[in-house]
Amino acid sequence: MNHQYVERVVDLTKPEHNIIYNMSIDEARELLKSGDPEAVRKIDGHFALVSVEGKSIKMARSIGRPIRYFIAKLVDGPCLVIAERIDTIYEYLKKEGLDDQFMPSYTRMAPAHYITNIELLGCPDPNPVYERFFTPERNKIEGKSAEEIGELYIRALYEEIKKWLKYHATAGPIGVSFSAGIDSGSVFLLTYQALLELGESPSRLKAFTLSVDGEGEDLKQAREFLEKTHLSMFLEPIEITSSDLDWKETIKVVEDYKPLDIQSATMNYALLKGIRNRYPDWKYMIDGDGGDENLKDYPIEENPELTIRSVLNNLMLYQEGWGVHSMKHSLTYSGGLSRGYMRTYAPADKLGFDGFSPYTLPNVIEIAEGIPFIEMTDWDHNKLYAMKGEIVSKGVKAVTGIDMPVFPKRRFQHGVVSKEKFKSQFPNFDLEYRKVFQAIYG
Repeated sequence: MNHQYVERVVDLTKPEHNIIYNMSIDEARELLKSGDPEAVRKIDGHFALVSVEGKSIKMARSIGRPIRYFIAKLVDGPCLVIAERIDTIYEYLKKEGLDDQFMPSYTRMAPAHYITNIELLGCPDPNPVYERFFTPERNKIEGKSAEEIGELYIRALYEEIKKWLKYHATAGPIGVSFSAGIDSGSVFLLTYQALLELGESPSRLKAFTLSVDGEGEDLKQAREFLEKTHLSMFLEPIEITSSDLDWKETIKVVEDYKPLDIQSATMNYALLKGIRNRYPDWKYMIDGDGGDENLKDYPIEENPELTIRSVLNNLMLYQEGWGVHSMKHSLTYSGGLSRGYMRTYAPADKLGFDGFSPYTLPNVIEIAEGIPFIEMTDWDHNKLYAMKGEIVSKGVKAVTGIDMPVFPKRRFQHGVVSKEKFKSQFPNFDLEYRKVFQAIYG
């Protein structure tokens, strides 16, 4: 290893945030160093990895763990600073007297599911080269019924939850961010079932539901869901006032400005702060983020850039955006949930929680991408939107024996507060969010 170049790579990522089941972190780094996409795909879990070999730096991540990087200029060559957050990079540069080079738009986010290759060769700045390590096969499970597809999909999710409980969240209470929607509802029931199967006490579990000013539909929905499944004893409301919501603070935490993500993150941050205030030592949280993306359950009509054909014809569009080689790909951010997951990760990390989103794992996404969406919907929007409830509820029934209630889709930020309060809390125009973000660094 060329020590001269190693000194020019500053790795500020947090290896302890990785959850890898089938090998050590050092072994995972060696696989990444090989540059072999098939080898990197064998890494099982959530991870953000960096390998350095001479002038060659490789990064790889799953959706659940962020990586950002920035190249600073030194007299004797470039210095690559790698971290999970923009502000971590900025603080390091400030300490080294290099902050005059910094702009947040000069940072880059490594995209999930790719090996990001950088060669530190000097001026001009090197462009990263991307190579996929996760390429699920589309339409792989054609010809199966909704019951069969549901069991395949939910069993993959269940196995990930069991692994997390068995090898990571082995002791202490577990909180579910619980709106009683399809995603958080399925995660709650599967976690409950997994605890029983592993011989653990289900009393470790709590379903935390946010309510702002005593309003919102989620708390009513949560009560109904748990009553119907005879699990009401697990519900714990987190009730706050609208004065506890601060979208400007959330922008600083999430380091982004996309309105829907900031709105969701504001509610997530408020929920987690409520839990932290009540339980100072609580550690483990699990949630349903990624479920909408996997089963393509977003209202296409609300996004003028999308059609049902673009959604169903593009691999992992909601997880990755338009792709690293498209003109729509941001230089500062990755796309889709690869970018948007900071709405979930950052608030939990800021407040000291160890969060887990099993729907975002490649083993689960792989089954979802194999679903023959076109065959099952015949390009019909309404059939697409109805698929998720059918597939997930049938899968939960097959795995747990429980009939899972299915309610109409509602975004998290819309379910915890009244419509009037929501409108009074959040700006109507995207530019307001951008202004606050841009003001963080002057």
